[in-house]
Amino acid sequence: MNHSPQDAGSTGIHEDRKLYVVDSINDLNKLNLCPAGSQPLFPLEEKIPDAGAHRGRRSCRLFFLGLIVALIVCLVLVSCVIFLTVQTGHRMDDVSRRLAAEAKDIDDLKKINSMIVKRLSQLDAKRS
Repeated sequence: MNHSPQDAGSTGIHEDRKLYVVDSINDLNKLNLCPAGSQPLFPLEEKIPDAGAHRGRRSCRLFFLGLIVALIVCLVLVSCVIFLTVQTGHRMDDVSRRLAAEAKDIDDLKKINSMIVKRLSQLDAKRS
């Protein structure tokens, strides 16, 4: 059923009636089915990848890799800031509790001091 170009030429079948096995448009273009002087569907430059395209892809990959690394570093830094903020909040709570306890102690010392001063003034009044 499928004939190669050589088989078709040897059997005498006209050029119009040849059957070709074509895997892709590129193979079709290679068989020169286009008449002479016509433009090929796909220029040769599009078929062969050049080194510039690989460099472009590589730089794009490096850019995205750098972007991902930068995002991970930023995420780590933000998590450290949140951790330090929470730790600072806990320490501030401890300090405020201590200050409240010391304020109570200071008030108690003031009361004791005023009681001592009153007692001393009473004793001094009895002596005179």
